[in-house]
Amino acid sequence: MISEVFIKRPITAIVISLLLVLIGTIVLTTLPISQYPNIAPPTVTVSGTYTGADAETVEQTVTTPIESQINGTPGMKYLSSNSTSDGRSAITVTFDVGTNIDIAALDVQNRVGIAEPALPEAVRRLGVTTKKANNDILMVLGLYSPNGTYDQKFISNYVNLYVKDALLRIPGVGDVQAFGQPFSMRVWLDANKLARLNITPTEVSTAIAEQNSRIPGGTVGGPPQNSNQTFEFSVILDGDLN
Repeated sequence: MISEVFIKRPITAIVISLLLVLIGTIVLTTLPISQYPNIAPPTVTVSGTYTGADAETVEQTVTTPIESQINGTPGMKYLSSNSTSDGRSAITVTFDVGTNIDIAALDVQNRVGIAEPALPEAVRRLGVTTKKANNDILMVLGLYSPNGTYDQKFISNYVNLYVKDALLRIPGVGDVQAFGQPFSMRVWLDANKLARLNITPTEVSTAIAEQNSRIPGGTVGGPPQNSNQTFEFSVILDGDLN
């Protein structure tokens, strides 16, 4: 028997084993990745945000309506969801191994579009995103200012403007999440003053949104002015809480 040969000659068995490992390592570095078998099932992630809502409200008004439409997508194996207390909803749809991820993402996106009319206005305004990405974290990068020249908000804004888009363009990267704090504004309301002025929080939010909009200012000297007009000036208005 072959096994008896290796048992009686351990040195020969060790040499053959080392040769097999060496040959396998050399071949592994030359094989194209595209020919590797697909082991992990493809996943599509659907996410949305309901600002100010608790986890139960997000579950009932955002996650459940989307899940009811996504359920039954062709090739779907199972789905999992997570609703957090900060208003975020994340649904991960896992498909069978070998499923075309592009077609699967399109099918999920179409079903999310059917569920969008049933979602709250605040969720539709922020948008519901569908991405071909796995929730598993591949790499964590940390950016900092060596001499403390820039604070955390500046670095976070720099990452969102320049670094994040560059990473998303790398082949194979499905999503990039920045954990820093982007520039934003928080408004505290005085309930007594609101009651005195007979103003609701919705009216305050609407007024802030109107001040944060960009509207066109038009042109001076443009059509239908006289064709002999020499100069034409564009009017730029302040906006975005500027």
